[in-house]
Amino acid sequence: MDATVLIVETLKSFLQIYLLLIFVRILLSWFQTAEWASGIMSFLSPITDPYLNIFRSFIPPLGGLDISPIVAIFLLQIISQMLRSVP
Repeated sequence: MDATVLIVETLKSFLQIYLLLIFVRILLSWFQTAEWASGIMSFLSPITDPYLNIFRSFIPPLGGLDISPIVAIFLLQIISQMLRSVP
């Protein structure tokens, strides 16, 4: 296996896992008062928030709704699609 292929495949796998973590983080934010969710959130927040905070810094909440994760996910999807086109 070529080193480039290995790097691209590793990046694609990382992006898929990271997207899943972001989705779980977003879903759990709806259950902030649930005791079972707080433990998972305390694990996921340090992993996902640095990336999400990039978008939160220039996309303000609209009526209390934080849409920055949508843009963050969209960008990760674009990067993932670009990696899929690499031979």
